[in-house]
Amino acid sequence: MLRNVKCSPETILGFDWKNCGQPDDPAVLKSLTVSPDPISIPGDLTASASGSTSVELSSPLAVNVTLEREVAGFWVHIPCVEELGSCHYTDACDILNQLIPPGQDCPEPLHSYGLPCHCPFKAGSYSLPQSDFYLPYMDLPYWLTNGNYRVQGVLGSQGKELGCLKVALTIHSG
Repeated sequence: MLRNVKCSPETILGFDWKNCGQPDDPAVLKSLTVSPDPISIPGDLTASASGSTSVELSSPLAVNVTLEREVAGFWVHIPCVEELGSCHYTDACDILNQLIPPGQDCPEPLHSYGLPCHCPFKAGSYSLPQSDFYLPYMDLPYWLTNGNYRVQGVLGSQGKELGCLKVALTIHSG
């Protein structure tokens, strides 16, 4: 059964991340850098990442997301509203297919580095060198605007946990 673990009380001092899964989870992130901090929407973003999976990640690929926002010094659980917030997604592969139709090239810089954007993701190591992105204006709900956030994602398939990642970040939108 996939865990839906609450984020532990921690203080955010800028962007941070960590694996939060079991020691034998097959999918792990090895590095992740993001700048600037806070992240501006719209705005430029520079990111790099590397990770690996010892098993193929294929459909159905469930994701349990827990999202919290800091409000007056307290962490508040953000419920799932219109597929945003603390949601359970039964198959991330379907979501990827909606965002990037199958048969279409993966967006840059994934395409240039030969990184996949559709399931299945073969077992192996993946690396995105430092790359620049532009985050366009998004009509975000008021509860997803300026502030400090903690998000946790637990990845699983057929009731087995494959990986867990916690990220802390600050968003500035305007």
